[in-house]
Amino acid sequence: MADIVGLLLPFFGLILIGAIAARITRQPAEALGWLTTFIVYAALPALFFKLVSQTPIEQLTRVGFITADLAATYSIFALLFVIGRFVRRNSLPECTMQAFAGAYGNIGYMGPALALLALGEQAAVPVALIVCLENALHFIVAPALMAVEGEDRRSKGQLAADIARKVLLHPFILSTALGFLAAALHLDQPLPLQRFVNYLAQAAAPCALFAMGVTLALRPLKRIPIEIGYIVPAKLLLHPLVVYLVLQAVGGFEPIWVYSAVLLAALPTATNVFVMSQQYGVWQERSSATILITTAASIVSVSGILYLIRSGSLPAQLFH
Repeated sequence: MADIVGLLLPFFGLILIGAIAARITRQPAEALGWLTTFIVYAALPALFFKLVSQTPIEQLTRVGFITADLAATYSIFALLFVIGRFVRRNSLPECTMQAFAGAYGNIGYMGPALALLALGEQAAVPVALIVCLENALHFIVAPALMAVEGEDRRSKGQLAADIARKVLLHPFILSTALGFLAAALHLDQPLPLQRFVNYLAQAAAPCALFAMGVTLALRPLKRIPIEIGYIVPAKLLLHPLVVYLVLQAVGGFEPIWVYSAVLLAALPTATNVFVMSQQYGVWQERSSATILITTAASIVSVSGILYLIRSGSLPAQLFH
């Protein structure tokens, strides 16, 4: 267990440093803007391009893997949506945000850093595929459901165009697509370009984790919403369990792919859920509380999953 603690200490330590810095310096939330821009538009895209472009193209076309992962993730989404809609009688926009809180993990900021640290560079491809394709689907589902309820005031044509633009031009997806192209064409990248990409990629994890800590500190917990009682276990425990079982049922995946997907599924609620709740003016305070609580609780749950993986207690092939 000591090696797990040693593994996670720098990871969650960077989040803690960010939170402490935010408390001490008391900078306004807007001060984080340029760092976030650097992370989203430069550092993380460079990391994804680097990892994908150096991977054999046959490893990048594993349709069965990403289909199984998305099916597992959206089964959690559907479960929480149904609970919100038919058990708690919430509005469709509220149900949508609750469902995203339990199914949309912090895969962009935390995923690459943790997976590569814990599982090594072999985790790069499954992580890149999950981050890009899950984000792409989330960008489609959120505005589509909001449009059904009328919360999104755009016309159908404008909505479709805006969704397509957001998906196709997102830095994560663009950089991954360029990585696919480089891998398919077996491009020999010039050394200066490699150094430049490496320089940016090395900044991705520390900057993203620090920024996450700042963001959490700037959203203090005011009250604990009742939904937390089922969203937290759904996100941190049920989600990785379902991903694991679905991948096992489909079968044929290497251990590193299975463990990468399970680890990413165990991550806390994405900060993008708060961004979406602000965009549509619904469930804002509760999404902030959910992110804070799941992030704090993930220290224990992620540690537990890493222990199961590294101790061999979580078999990569459950069904022989």
